[in-house]
Amino acid sequence: MTYDYTIVGGGILGLATARALLERAPGSSLAVIEKEADWAQHQSGRNSGVIHAGVYYAPGSAKARMATAGKESIVRFAERHGIPYEICGKLIVATSEEQRAPLEALYARAQQNEVPVELLSASQGREIEPNVHMVAAISSPTTGIIDYGAVCRTLVRLAAEGGAEMRLDTEMLATARDGNDRVLQTNQGEIKTRFLVACGGLQSDRVVARSGSDPEARIVPFRGEYYQLTPSRRHLINHLVYPVPDPALPFLGVHFTRMIDGNVHAGPNAVLAFKREGYSRSDISLRDVGDTLGYGGFWRLARRYWRHGAREMRRSFSKKAFVRSLQELLPEITGADLEPAAAGVRAQAVRSDGSMVDDFLFVDGPGAVHVVNAPSPAATASLEIASAIVDRVLESRR
Repeated sequence: MTYDYTIVGGGILGLATARALLERAPGSSLAVIEKEADWAQHQSGRNSGVIHAGVYYAPGSAKARMATAGKESIVRFAERHGIPYEICGKLIVATSEEQRAPLEALYARAQQNEVPVELLSASQGREIEPNVHMVAAISSPTTGIIDYGAVCRTLVRLAAEGGAEMRLDTEMLATARDGNDRVLQTNQGEIKTRFLVACGGLQSDRVVARSGSDPEARIVPFRGEYYQLTPSRRHLINHLVYPVPDPALPFLGVHFTRMIDGNVHAGPNAVLAFKREGYSRSDISLRDVGDTLGYGGFWRLARRYWRHGAREMRRSFSKKAFVRSLQELLPEITGADLEPAAAGVRAQAVRSDGSMVDDFLFVDGPGAVHVVNAPSPAATASLEIASAIVDRVLESRR
């Protein structure tokens, strides 16, 4: 048969898009293919589980718009389907007087994004988090936590109930045109489709290239390593506690995240990964390393941020250095209070000039829509991103 739509990628965006397409184009035939043996095995299943309120993102950007709308739609989805979540609130804290001005600038940005926030004195902040060191703080009361794995499992069920064919262990290797249709070459044989939607995550640029379009950027993988507080020390953190981020970088710095299962994660750092889906320092792919080191955009990025990268690598190899970063927020924490937790890898799109793509990036091709860059807050915004993808799909098919 020829499917009306085939979605490549079984993370939260591919699954949400499948659900949205089936709702808005009822009666369509649709397949979702995923190269792993289960769904949501990478970024969607290895993130911090935060429902972001939209504090950080450039006003008017897709991230800002979709995070603000997404925090509402993901909560409605969770309530409708019985998925655990909690709107627990977050503090973003300045730990020195030098950080007060950037904190106030972040507060102004949040107001531009119409995100409910409050600027707090140190004493007001310590009423919320008495163990955290701060000179001032932003309270974001609409930030929350959720089980994104449960979100993905629900989306799989809804897509299957809606008639989608859900195919695991199926990797797209190449595509060819057959008139107005596409023929996808996979490790499980050919799939013919009238329209392709690619949500490739860590492989997104390669999926775009295999379909004959220009990805406009290259994925550079950054591993985020976490510790978690031992059970006897979880009481030290009541909510989510973040530092003031470096505005030049898309990473939010090491922070404390209370998880929906009661754990408290500490991290992540952001170190160059030597394998796109490598979750430990020993995971190395010569192909992935070659792709990164052979890309001029990476070297331009490295020349700009090598000092920051060196600090991140030091935290990766030295628990003491990691602990010192955490002690800036929580002075009484010690290495004995931390145990290793699962790492994740962020797919960061980098342009040839060395700039990091700072917003969601979509690329349209003949009979195709590709999501090239969808880092945080993509999970929060997943239902909104899916709706935007379906808008593009249906518009292109008119």
